[in-house]
Amino acid sequence: MQAFFQFHSKLEPFHLFSVEHLLTMGIILLLSALIFIFRNKLVEKRNRRIFGYFLALLLLVTDALQHLWLLYENAWTLKRALPLQLSDLAVILAIVMLLTRSNALFQFMYFAGLGSSIQAILTPDLGKFSFPHFQYIEFFVSHGGVVLACLFMVVAFSFRPTIRAMWMTILIVNLYSASIFFLNKLLGANYLYIMKKPGNASLLNFLGSWPWYLIWMELVMILCFYIQYSPFWIKRKIT
Repeated sequence: MQAFFQFHSKLEPFHLFSVEHLLTMGIILLLSALIFIFRNKLVEKRNRRIFGYFLALLLLVTDALQHLWLLYENAWTLKRALPLQLSDLAVILAIVMLLTRSNALFQFMYFAGLGSSIQAILTPDLGKFSFPHFQYIEFFVSHGGVVLACLFMVVAFSFRPTIRAMWMTILIVNLYSASIFFLNKLLGANYLYIMKKPGNASLLNFLGSWPWYLIWMELVMILCFYIQYSPFWIKRKIT
């Protein structure tokens, strides 16, 4: 049992699109589909309150356990453990969004939170933490939880993203990235992968060398945001 919690894991390294990875993504996809299948239940005031609080509590517990685990393993450092990666920050913002039911926060989360979480789920930077290590489970529960939280707000509260919010999110992400660049310089860190590309099979590895991949990353982000917005644009055009 201890092997599943060790920071210096002796388990096999994580393999992208392994059977475990594909099954995990399949579970998240199934849960996402169930939100839409049971949408008539989730719009009921009592059910959406229970589900929203449950999801917020789940995200809070998993995020807290992550930091407690790092502290216990003497692995918590400013250089690596701050929740500054966009997908990590999205976990905290998802909790606030679920508790406050803020449409303004949803607008940001639908693009930046959902987009970064999907990217993290598809190409996770897990290194030596393969299933069933604690870090593997925590990673997919928290990032999958953000996906479910965003879809839940669409279904239960009829929140809809707007094109104006999309461009505002792009502006915020760029301003945030600029701030993180200077923090990375100060800490010798690599939050947002601004300083160098991750070692895993990330999309960034196909976008050229530094700093050119940052420009391509910007264009990919805009494209992904448009893809995320497209279902609502198509629905408006049809109706």
